[in-house]
Amino acid sequence: MAKEKITLEQFMESVDANNKTFVQELHKYLMDSGCNVAFEEKKNGYLASYKYGKPPKAVMNFLFRKQGMLTRIYGERISGYPNFLNALPAEMVNSIESAGVCKQLVHNTCSPKCTGYDFMIGDEHFQKCRYNCFEFLMIEKSRHYIQKFVEHELTERQNLS
Repeated sequence: MAKEKITLEQFMESVDANNKTFVQELHKYLMDSGCNVAFEEKKNGYLASYKYGKPPKAVMNFLFRKQGMLTRIYGERISGYPNFLNALPAEMVNSIESAGVCKQLVHNTCSPKCTGYDFMIGDEHFQKCRYNCFEFLMIEKSRHYIQKFVEHELTERQNLS
């Protein structure tokens, strides 16, 4: 399916009632912080992509999968907030653990332009693919941490600007 642009209103119509306020508040925070957003229709549903900087780089996405609505965070600056990563709840750490390994970091078999994340949570070493490492199901327990994760990442990027 070709990418089809949609509006914020169309995107919000697809967000379930439990996540609507959270999505609206995070959207406002990102826009107020200087991010640009694009909404598209993908084969699995709508995608919202937030980018920051010059050149613009993805900060996070809202996306839909069979299990529900997810947030994908691009933790390019995770080295700037290790204490936060150590405070993530077990469910979110389990999501990180189940993410695919970065084939470039581990096996040197992915594109040389693609580099994943190499980081620690507690005593555990992770080398994960950037495209699904920080992909979290949006449930009551995870929303606060998703918000804080995005805030930490954006603050680190802004400090480099």
